[in-house]
Formats: sequence, C-alpha cells, structure tokens
Amino acid sequence: MAAREHIERAPAMYMQLAQRIADDIRRGRYQTGELLPSEAQMVEMYGVGKHTARSAVAELRRMGLVESRQGKGSIVLASGGVLPATCVDRSIHRTVKGSWSLPEAIEAEAPAVSRTTLDGPPALLLDQQDQDAISVDRMIHNPATGARMAHRVLIPLATAADAPSLAEQPDAEVSDLYQQLADAGLSLAFTEHVTARTPYPDERAALGLSDASPLLITYRVTADADQERPLLCEELKAPAATCQLTYPMTPSKPAARRPTRRRSESE
Repeated sequence: MAAREHIERAPAMYMQLAQRIADDIRRGRYQTGELLPSEAQMVEMYGVGKHTARSAVAELRRMGLVESRQGKGSIVLASGGVLPATCVDRSIHRTVKGSWSLPEAIEAEAPAVSRTTLDGPPALLLDQQDQDAISVDRMIHNPATGARMAHRVLIPLATAADAPSLAEQPDAEVSDLYQQLADAGLSLAFTEHVTARTPYPDERAALGLSDASPLLITYRVTADADQERPLLCEELKAPAATCQLTYPMTPSKPAARRPTRRRSESE
C-alpha cells in the first residue's frame, strides 16, 4: 500500500489578499495614517468579490495593521500596530474578611454543565488522566470590543468528594468555588499556564475567528497548597489578535539553598 502523501492547501483568497496588502504596508506603499482602498476599489484592483475584500480588511485589523473608522474607512496604523483592544484581567483578590473576588466577566449565554472524562492538558495538570469530572462551560463576551472567549471549569469528582457543595452547584461563580474549597479547610494556591495554537474549526465558529487567527489558551490550576494536590482546572480560550492577558506580579522569596557538605580530609 502506497504511503499517504501530505497535500498543502492554498490559503483562503481573503488571506492571500490580506497578506498582499500587509506586504504593501510594510514596503511603504501605504503610509501611516493613510486610507486603504475601499472595498469597492479592492474589488476592481484585485478582481475579488466584495465579501473577500471585507474579510481581508477584517484580517488586517486582527493583524494590528489597520483601524476602521466609521464614515472614513480603514486607516494604516503606525509600525508595530497597537496592543489588542480587549484587556483580560487574570488577577485574583482575597478580601480582609477572607472571601475571594475575581474581575467581572459578562456571560453571553447561560453556563452549560456536563459530566466528562479528563484528557489532554487539563488531565495532565490535574494528574487525573481518564478520570471523571464535572465540566462547566461559559461563553464570555466583551460588549465594548466584541471579543468572545470560552471559559471552562473542570471539577474532578475526587475534588467534589472533599467539598460536596461543589457538585451541588458547579455553575456557581468561580470565586464561590474557591470559597467552598477554603471552607472545606483547604489552603489554596494558583498556577497559570499559557500557550497558543491554531484554533479548531468549532472554536473558530464559536469565537468568530479567521482561519489563521491564533488562539490564546490559559490553564489555571487551583491546588491544595499544603499537600500540593491539584483541585480545579480553569481553561480560557481567547483570540490572540484582539485579547491581551494581564497579571499582577507578586515577588516571592527564592527557595532556601541547602548547605553543601564538605568532604572530610580523610576521603
């Protein structure tokens, strides 16, 4: 049987057009502050459809090369573009009274609760490969920028056994989940892992991404600090072109160095 050969697929037409204009911007054909050709002009210049021209301009915005202004058109930005418009605050606060609080997030739809089997990065981070867990999925929306983000909380059944109230209302606010763990006598510590990859088709559809838009993915693991045992995993997926993650940085003391043993003169 002949070995299967890999076939490279050409980028979508709108991506080819976006790359062509991006190259023109970098070469100086279009200067900072200058208007790009209108969609109608692009149709004439490049022999493409109106939808292709509109999608190409949207991709240029995601690349941080242009900014569209109502009644004017698309204006070329300064070299290097601008920071993504949506600032995603990843801070965690604890009040003087001991309660937890997180930055406000607006849900685009009601959370969906299901039972799942852990696999992939969450299973590795929780050390719960192929174990059962409760999954709570939310779609978060930023009305100011239009950005959509997918948020998932994974609660292993082993964790729910330590704090039974988690299973009773798993779709409670995440800060409430922290509180329930603390009320169960657990001392909490948090670690966030950040990565990026090309989105899958269903993720592109849900978040409104183009074929080439990268996806930011964070995995926040809540652990029992005393036993160093993972308890929860939160997964956040956000479009990298329009979202930036921000974190407060708290300096920590370096680990104490163990004194080295001196070898005896008799050795």
